[in-house]
Amino acid sequence: MEIKEVPIKDSIKLDQFLKWAGITGTGGQSKILINDKRVKVNGKVENKRGRKILPGDIIEVEQVGKFKVTG
Repeated sequence: MEIKEVPIKDSIKLDQFLKWAGITGTGGQSKILINDKRVKVNGKVENKRGRKILPGDIIEVEQVGKFKVTG
């Protein structure tokens, strides 16, 4: 599976990252994905939509793909 790189400045919250990367269209959709335990951060299921995402993190979304956060 190809890992897509997504550039950010400094840090971003997980729900905002999902919108920024084009995975979801709204914060509500991001919340649903996270609450349904379909999002992993660095290999672990993440249930906090406010989780701080930093360059170097790997975000995996079930049935969508993997994303590497770059600075």
